[in-house]
Amino acid sequence: MKKILTAFAAVALAATGVIAPASAEGERYVLVSHAPDSDSWWNTIKNGIALAGEQVGVEVEYRNPPTGDIADMARIIEQAAASNPDGIITTLADFDVLSGPIRAAVDQGIDVIIMNTGTPEQAREVGALMYVGQPEYDAGLAAGMRAKGEGVTNFLCVNHAIQQPTVGERCRGYAEGLGIELGDSMMDSGTDPSEIKNKVLAYLTAHPEVDGILTLGPVSADPTIAALKQNGMAGTLHFGTFDLGTEIVNAIKDGTIKWGIDQQPFLQAYLPVIVLANYDRYGVLPGNNINSGPGFVTADGLTKVEEFAGEYR
Repeated sequence: MKKILTAFAAVALAATGVIAPASAEGERYVLVSHAPDSDSWWNTIKNGIALAGEQVGVEVEYRNPPTGDIADMARIIEQAAASNPDGIITTLADFDVLSGPIRAAVDQGIDVIIMNTGTPEQAREVGALMYVGQPEYDAGLAAGMRAKGEGVTNFLCVNHAIQQPTVGERCRGYAEGLGIELGDSMMDSGTDPSEIKNKVLAYLTAHPEVDGILTLGPVSADPTIAALKQNGMAGTLHFGTFDLGTEIVNAIKDGTIKWGIDQQPFLQAYLPVIVLANYDRYGVLPGNNINSGPGFVTADGLTKVEEFAGEYR
């Protein structure tokens, strides 16, 4: 099975457009994300739709704005709808910008599933069939409650996606779980690794009372790992993160990171394809939204995660 999955991964990572053959029924689904080309975390998403497309025999495409620009993403959704697919799977990174194109696709008769970013309430508002993903505020709340139990009293939340309001809910939930006002503890880090590293180093120097850090994914986690190793705080400062990746897994192993919150992006891409195919063919649809996370990954549970990190985990 592992060899089969690896083969599908290679196909998915190599492709930028169609990444699974069309079925006899002719279904075609387009997944549109907000991710820039530089964010390797989304390779797992590509692998998820590739495997699902292969298993149920549908054509799937992955599209995204190369720089992560949300206005560009809105245009991509419009272009995808104009191509008349049987379904669109999309993130809802900015409701104000994206809700219009998504509603237009629904009004056109295209089935839509919201995944990864957004909320079940927003998915319902734009007329989508359902939401598949991690409740962001609830995940942040769980992280904050756990960190409080592990001794965190003052924190920095490194937000590399400040332009996406729902991602910031992770920081707000974390503060609530700790019982601390968010205040200025959420940093707009940007996405440049060197800039993130320098901002984290500067913040920790200016705020020596900080005893906990939360990062929101590999984009912010990887430079933060480097920052803590540079200033000698790796393994001494409480460090939790959202999502997984090679550097994060290694940091969990060596004790730099206490835990990672796995939202299982593979399922966020895989399940919508399966749901749409069965809905188109048989008219069956789950009655509820699907929560793909959160799940805490610690050093004790890394065997499978490490094996498939960056591919399916």
